[in-house]
Formats: sequence, C-alpha cells, structure tokens
Amino acid sequence: THSLEVSVVARSLGRIVGEALLQKYPHLATIHGYKMNDFGAIVAAAALAHDIGNPPFGHSGEKAIGDFFKNGEGKTFKSQLADKEYQDLCDFEGNANGFKILTQERNGILGGLRLSYATLGAFMKYPKESLPKKPSAHIADKKYGFFQGDVETFKDIAEELELITRSTTNVSYARHPLTFLVEAADDICYTIIDFEDGINLGLISEDFALEYLINLVRDSILTETFNKLGTTKDRLGYLRALAINSLIKDAASIFMKHEEEILNNEFTVSLMDKSKYQAQIKDIIKISVEKIYRSKEVVEKEIVGYKAINTLLLTYITAVNNRFLGTESNFDKLILQMEPELIKFNHKKLYNRILSVCNYVAMLSDGQAISK
Repeated sequence: THSLEVSVVARSLGRIVGEALLQKYPHLATIHGYKMNDFGAIVAAAALAHDIGNPPFGHSGEKAIGDFFKNGEGKTFKSQLADKEYQDLCDFEGNANGFKILTQERNGILGGLRLSYATLGAFMKYPKESLPKKPSAHIADKKYGFFQGDVETFKDIAEELELITRSTTNVSYARHPLTFLVEAADDICYTIIDFEDGINLGLISEDFALEYLINLVRDSILTETFNKLGTTKDRLGYLRALAINSLIKDAASIFMKHEEEILNNEFTVSLMDKSKYQAQIKDIIKISVEKIYRSKEVVEKEIVGYKAINTLLLTYITAVNNRFLGTESNFDKLILQMEPELIKFNHKKLYNRILSVCNYVAMLSDGQAISK
C-alpha cells in the first residue's frame, strides 16, 4: 500500500509541476506536444516502482544482507571479488536491486519491464556506483543506484537522457530532474501516513498526534469542520488530507523555485529539506522513530529477519557454488530444485552467482523469508 500511496502523491506533484513547466517553457507543449498529465504519469510510474527492489523486512533486510558479507560467513568472498563488487554486497541496496528488476532481460523478454527512459530516469535516485561511498554531501551521493553487472545498462539510459556526468573516474551522473518529485512523494508519505498508522495502532496517543498534525496544517484547517468530526479516525483522516495537500504544494513550489539549479546539478538536497514546514516534519519524524520504528514489535521482527536472511544466504550461496564446482550434496540439489526457473543461479562468475542469490532473497516477502 505504501507504494500506491506514494504513486498517488507523486502523480499530483507531477501534474502541478508539469503545468508550471509548460507555462514557463511553452515550446514543450507547442513543439513537442507534452501535457501536464505526461509529467504526472512519469512520476507516478517511477514512484509505484520505487520500493520494488527492497528485500524482506525493508531497510533492516538491506542491512542484514550487508552484514552477512561484512561480518558474517560472506566475508570470505572479499579476496575473490573486485572492490566495487564486494561493496555492492556489503551495502546491498534496494534501489540498485530495483533497477535490476526493472531492466533485466529474460529469455524472450527484451528490455525488462520495458519502461520509458524518462520513467527509469525518474526512478534512479542515486545515479552512481557503490564506490566511492558518499564522495560528497550531495543528495545523489547518499547511496548507490546500480550493481556492477548493470553498469552498461545504466550508462546507456543516462546518456540517452543526457544526464550530466559527475565523474570521469567512476560512473556517476546527475539526477533526472523528476527524481526529486519521486523522492518528495516518498518523503511526504513516510512523514504523514506512517505517523497516522502509528496512531491507529495505538503506538502514539491521539492527543499528542493531533497537536503535531495541527501544527503542520494550522493555516489551512477549518476549525468548525474539524470540531464536528466525532471519531479519531475521521479527525486523523481530515488532518492527513490537509497535511499531504500542504506538503505537495510546498514541494512543487520548491521545485519550480530551484528548477534551473536542479537542471544544472546545483541543487544538492531533497525538496523537503527546503520545506517551510521543516521544523514540523522533523518533530513528526522524531516521534515516529521513537514510537514506531523502535517499538518492541518492530525490533523483534527485525531480529527474526536477520536470522532468516543469514540462513537463506548461507544455504543458497553454498548450494549454488557447490553446484558450480561439481561438489553439490543431495541437500544442495533439493534446495535448488525448489526454486522457480526464472531464477538463474548458474553463472560462471562468482560475483554474479552470489548476487543472483541476493536478488532471489530480496524477492521474498517477510513471511516467505521466515518460512523458507
């Protein structure tokens, strides 16, 4: 549901910005035929896919995979891999895995999901390799966006979109401008809807929460309407709608104000980092982290996730490598017989074999990972 929510917000953002861009650059409509809905569709599609590569247990799952290679059994592969290959594994990244899913070709299916280059460009939040890590404070350098096996595909898309090259020694490009809108939509939903979920789950008290939300929408709230609402759910729904609407308008305004900087790779932060509601957003995120993301239920689930992912990686990497070396046990054979044909583990290169296992584990749901 999170991706659907982000996509809806992203479509609104794209349409608002699209309308403003067409007014500023009328030739986009008169010569090229673009409409504001085109911008909305591109940003919505990229937003719908923005978490497609996340492993079970979300960001905790990413850390669990990385920890297996940094501190666990997978550490033994370090000497057998190139630095960037090993870093791909140590900092396993859902964004890079998502890019692979969207673009990976299969037998008889060329071009992956065959999304437009504009949509793929908007999807690519971190258009760089895993090394060097965070070479600057630029928002695009926060993480990485593609695995070593997908470098050429990524470069092809970046060059077709004429993204600015940011490095001559490593593969690194400027963001596609619409990426900032996808990111803003995610930030808005992460801030408001997760907060609302915490209230509905009883992790955050209603009085406490209403105060935080009212601070965010004080200028647009209709007191008479709000006072007529008789249930917590209705009051939250009203404030949530106002809050999201306020943040959408603010994000669109920030984008247009800094549009030329964004085009020239001179805008180095997220749109919401420039929000006039930044203080209120920080307050909401702080309480969400304390009450939701660090709640006992969440921590217990993450512990189970770490154990499950560690077991899966060790079991499957061992089986895949044993098959390649011709030393597979009967247990290895049984393990690999259980998996769907679309997963290809039989790569000659060690990095590709290991990454294929990581890709497979990342495809699982929380429940599937635990039950395997």
